[in-house]
Amino acid sequence: MENRRNSRVNPYQHNKPKQYSSEEMVFGIQSVTEILRSGKDIDRLYLIKEGSFPEIQQLAFERRVTIQRVPAEKLDRITRKNHQGAICFVSAIHYAKLSNVIAGVYEQGHVPLLLVLDRITDVRNFGAIARTAECAGVQGIVIPARGTALINADAMKTSSGALSHLPVCREVHLEETLKYLKDSGIKVVACTEKTNNYLYDVDMSGPTAIVMGSEDDGISEELLRLADHHARIPLVGQVESLNVSVATGVVLYEAVRQRIFSEPPVDEGF
Repeated sequence: MENRRNSRVNPYQHNKPKQYSSEEMVFGIQSVTEILRSGKDIDRLYLIKEGSFPEIQQLAFERRVTIQRVPAEKLDRITRKNHQGAICFVSAIHYAKLSNVIAGVYEQGHVPLLLVLDRITDVRNFGAIARTAECAGVQGIVIPARGTALINADAMKTSSGALSHLPVCREVHLEETLKYLKDSGIKVVACTEKTNNYLYDVDMSGPTAIVMGSEDDGISEELLRLADHHARIPLVGQVESLNVSVATGVVLYEAVRQRIFSEPPVDEGF
């Protein structure tokens, strides 16, 4: 999410064509079927609206891969080759299971610090966020199954290798995910301009999941309702918003500051 004074959506932003990299794209019925069988993680699976693909659909169901039914024109824009109505994008990483990440953090005796990204769509923003998160000691990033940036070569490069070390968990319903985090003893803090509470007044020294929202419209209302705390970054200049990756860095390092200075001083024997 961009921390902003007034939420404004650029009406022309959605008219820009998406850029796809052929390095992670697989197309054709047989090829898509085989990639689903291989066990590799899939970022996107597009099927033509009027097509019937029983085997692909069954494999996608078993793998919990979300199918997006789209018109032929969309597939033709992605590739001019014979896609046969089926295109998928292979993720550059292996997704982790959120319950395993949380269990591992607690078992190691650490205090959870997680990052939930609600519909961050810019690949480079995502990579930059991952880099900052890894440096700040975040133990896992949570993203939705739909409406998020492709984790491709650009994301890996922008993260400067952080995505090779930082677990990323992909969840179908972020609402259920936030409920699960709260049931696991983790406080949910939503960074939003829709509050009068400043970031520095929220205690993040304990188990915390920080929610950052989309570049367009911030955190969804459903997730805001589930958050334990809302927090905003103070803006005192003329520009109305921060880039979401910058805003994430501000929030994460406030959590880091609180954790460092909430620890008892080390007795050095003097």
